[in-house]
This record gives sequence, C-alpha cells and structure tokens, in this order.
Amino acid sequence: MYNLMKNWSAWMDSSTALLLFWNGLSKNLLNFSAPLSKASSYFTNIESKKIMEKSLEENERDYLDLISWDTSLAIKALAASQEEYAKYVRLELNNLTDTFFKGNGDELEEFWAARSKALQKQMIEFPEMVEKIREDYGFHFDNGGYAKIAETDRITLYQVLPNEPNVKVNESGKPVLVAHPYVLGPNILAFLPKDKRSYVHAFANQGVPTYVRIIKDIEANPPVQLMTGEDDVLDTKSFLKKISERHGKPVTLSGVCQGGFILLAGLLSGEYDEYVDAIITNASPIDGTKSKGLKSYLDQVNNRFRDLEYSFKTMPSGNQVVDGEVMSWVYKLKSIGREAPLYLYFRDLASFERNGQMSKTAAAITYWLTEDITDLPVEITRLSTLSYTVPISESGDLPFTLFGRKLNMKRIQDNNIKFLICYGINDELVEPASALAPETYIDVEKTAFPKGHAAIFTSWSDPQSEYALHKIYSNGQRGPVRFHIDLDSEMTGVSDEKSVA
Repeated sequence: MYNLMKNWSAWMDSSTALLLFWNGLSKNLLNFSAPLSKASSYFTNIESKKIMEKSLEENERDYLDLISWDTSLAIKALAASQEEYAKYVRLELNNLTDTFFKGNGDELEEFWAARSKALQKQMIEFPEMVEKIREDYGFHFDNGGYAKIAETDRITLYQVLPNEPNVKVNESGKPVLVAHPYVLGPNILAFLPKDKRSYVHAFANQGVPTYVRIIKDIEANPPVQLMTGEDDVLDTKSFLKKISERHGKPVTLSGVCQGGFILLAGLLSGEYDEYVDAIITNASPIDGTKSKGLKSYLDQVNNRFRDLEYSFKTMPSGNQVVDGEVMSWVYKLKSIGREAPLYLYFRDLASFERNGQMSKTAAAITYWLTEDITDLPVEITRLSTLSYTVPISESGDLPFTLFGRKLNMKRIQDNNIKFLICYGINDELVEPASALAPETYIDVEKTAFPKGHAAIFTSWSDPQSEYALHKIYSNGQRGPVRFHIDLDSEMTGVSDEKSVA
C-alpha cells in the first residue's frame, strides 16, 4: 500500500510537471511572437505601396536580403536554444542520477516533486509575484510622497520628497531635475522605493531638492503624440525656470538612458543656459553609432526596411505614433541569442530548479520590461534613430538640429558646465563607447559601474550597496548623487563628508 501511494504521488507530480512544462513553453513562445502580428500588419501596409514603386529587380534583391537576414536570426536563435536545452538536459540527468544514488526507495517521488515545485514557482507563483510587485514598484503619485509642481500639455513636473524618516528637503540646496527614458517609462527611476532602491530617492534622501519630469500618457494626450524635440526643450525650460527660482540656485540635469540624450540635446540648444550649470547622463546613448553590437545589427538590415514607418500605428485621434511594443521587440531581435523564447525558458527553468529563489528585484525587472513599454512620439524617435545611424561630426555636432541651431558638444565647455557620465561596464544596450562619446570633444568626468544597463537604478541605488550613488569609490570616481552634493558644497563653501564611503 505504501509503494502504491508513493507511485501515485510520483505519477501526479510528473503529470503536473509535464502539463506546466508544455504550458510554460507555449506561453514563452506566444509572448515573444505576439508583436510579430503587429509588425507584420505594419509591414504589409507599407510594402503594399513600396512594392509598386520599385522595379522587379529591386524588389527581388531587397526581399532576398530580408530573407537572408531572417534566416541568420533564426539560426542564432536555434543555436542558442539548443545550447541552453542541452545544459538543461545535463542538469536533469545529474539530478536524476543524484536522486537514484540516495537509494532510499523514494527516488521517483523526490525527482518529480522537485520538478513540479520548480515549474509551479516559474509558471504560477512568480507571475503572481510580478503582478503583485506593482504595489511597491515605481511611482505612486497619490501616496503623499510627491508634490505636483507644474505641468504642460505634454509633461508633468513632480517634486520627489524624502521617504527616510527625519530627512528634510534642504530648500536652499542645489536642485536636480531627472528625466526618464521614453520607451520604458518613468518607473525605473523609482524602482523599489520601500526597499531603498530608487534613483530619485537616492537624491531626495540626502535632502537634495529633487524633481522628476513625467511624460503624460501618450494614448490619452494627443499633444504628446505630436511632440517634437523643440516641445520637449521648451516644456523643460519652463520647469527649470520654476525650479531655479524656488531654490535660488542653478539646476543639475540628470537623464536616464534616452532621457539623458534628450536633456543633453536641449542643453546644447542654448535654451537652458540661464538655469543649468551641470548635467549627469546615466547609461545614455549619446552617439548610438558607437554601440558596435546594435550598429552591426542595424547594418545587416537592408536600407529599405530601416524606415521608421514600419513601426507606425494610428491612434484614435488620427495621429501616428511609434509602437513601443514593436520597437522593443526589434531590440530583442538584436540580442536574439539571449532573447530567444526557448533559450529564456530553459535558462529560467534551470535557475528555479537550482535555487528556487523568487526575488522582488527579479519581479520588478520583469514588470518593467513587460508592462512599462509605451508608444513613442514619432519626432522624438527620429532624433534617437538619427543618433544610431549618423555619428557625431568631427567638430562635435549632433546629427540633428533644434530650433534650426547646431548642437555642438563644445558649448558644454564654453559655458563651464560640469558633466558627469555614468555608464555600465557590461551594458550591452548602451555600450560604454556610446555613453562616453562626449569625451572625444570635451573634458568630462566619468564613473564606471559594474553590471549592465539597469544596475545604476536598481542594485546601486541601494544606499548600503558597494556602489551606492552617494559614495566616492575606491578608484576615486563619484556616484551621481555625490557629484551633485559636491557641486552644492563648492557653491556654498561648505564641505559635506557625511555620506562619503
């Protein structure tokens, strides 16, 4: 009777495990390919016109190039998936062997129970955790921790208040204005505030007057859909004037990823001269052509199919925007070896079987990458697209103008603006050479952070971490908060050493 119960339990666990396994596999494939239907629809609409404008020879050549590119991506995805599958099979064989060598008669039950538990964590418990993480993740402007200061038709300005007890805003201190990336939204700036992992709170909890500009919901606001680079600059200028007047000091700009690129362009236009004396960029693609991985990927795509139009979608207002889901999918294709659904599935499954851990950080990152994707204004996206296709000129001009003016790097030095560039050593999205492009033309201060693209806003926003943002590190480099505090100390003549590690 005992053996019968054990065999029944093992059979139930094996059935559950197999069901969850195939369900998870199909779900991963579906999630990855979901944007494909959108992209195919946009492609068909554009090509139905273009194909009539091209000769038979041109169409044949271009489509052969496209097929060749598609095939190369498929081969990379298959190779990576096979490799990860082989790792998983080896792991399972080792687990099975170890289980049988225990020799206690419960081998099958233990083996299938472990498989079932890992799959339940991956397919049921972790997604539930990701959904629940929204309570702690990102900005919650209605919780009393923020003050709405101003707004335009396109952007809202909030002050971020300290969330540490006994910390008060130094109203006479030097203020900072933080800008988020467009495509993945603002919440990465307030990653997990309750767990002390928040870029904006890293400033606010040092008493710094901290402000963040939040792009309004593009679906509900037609002015955001039609937003241009000039609109962004003028809206930001109005905020900078208000902030500077409130605190009686010039503002430090601090942009994250694309937000840093946009802030720098605005600064180079001359519109901020009266209000800004420093800028911090964090993992920002200043010259996208220096990101060799992405540039190499784009160079493989036939010129005909690089048109931004292939990602346009029409809003109920009739305005066209860039589909954020399709745009993020394009970036996944760039790293198809690590983004292939089968590769990710077997990698994650092996991880759950190995340690079974479900961290809040992993859940929040997953939420950010899956739920925070937003559509983009066409004209703003064109600026970023240009930066990835046309390099900064030898004289230091960005590959576009604002207000009809050239945007030259040397304006930073000519106006004595302090410039700190923070970048991730292992950042594969914004490679270090792209983030550090300004140092070719002007003197900059730079700080290298371990890990990849989001580490500055997640791991290192923790004030207890090795690379906490308010510290001076062993190599003498400064975190962005320390850089800003030191600028304020220089202005007042009062040294602030309390936060230096």
